[in-house]
Amino acid sequence: MAQSSAGNQDVPDMGRRQFMNLLTFGTVTGVALGALYPVVRYFVPPSSGGAGGGVIAKDALGNDIVVSNYLASHPAGDRTLAQGLKGDPTYIVVEKDQTIANYGINAVCTHLGCVVPWNNSENKFICPCHGSQYNNEGKVVRGPAPLSLALAHATVADDKLSLTPWTETDFRTGEAPWWS
Repeated sequence: MAQSSAGNQDVPDMGRRQFMNLLTFGTVTGVALGALYPVVRYFVPPSSGGAGGGVIAKDALGNDIVVSNYLASHPAGDRTLAQGLKGDPTYIVVEKDQTIANYGINAVCTHLGCVVPWNNSENKFICPCHGSQYNNEGKVVRGPAPLSLALAHATVADDKLSLTPWTETDFRTGEAPWWS
C-alpha cells in the first residue's frame, strides 16, 4: 500500500515548498546584509566629492568655512585650526592684506603625531609633546621632528575655502613634498 506524496494531505506540494524556501532565504539574506552594511561602510573611506581629492574646510563646529565671515572675525597673521584633508587639523593662514594664504598647514607633528598649537607670542608652532618647533610657515626649525609640517593648497571659490593635496615642490625647503 504505497501512497504517493501528491495524494497525502500532510506533505505540501512543490509550489508551496519553493515559496517558503524563497521566503526564508530572502529573510535571512536581508538580515545578513543589514548587519554587514555598517561594517562595510566602516572600511570604505567616504568620497571627498571632488575629482582632485579636495574638500571644503570645516570650522570647529563642522560647518563649511565661509571666507567673508571668516576674514571679518580673524585678524591678519591669524592661524586657526580647521578640518582639512582626511579630517586632519589644518591651520588656515590669514595674510597681512587680509586674504587667505594659498596654503594650509597640517597641524600634525612629524615626530609623534601630536597636534601642534600655534604660539602667537613667539610667532611659531611649538609641539607640546617633545618641544619640536616650526616657523610661521610650518618649516621645522628645531627637532626632534625630522620634517616640516605638511601643506595643502587653499583656494577660495564661491566664498567657500577648499583644500586640495599639495603635490608640487615645497616652497619652504625647495624639495619634493614628503607627504605625497
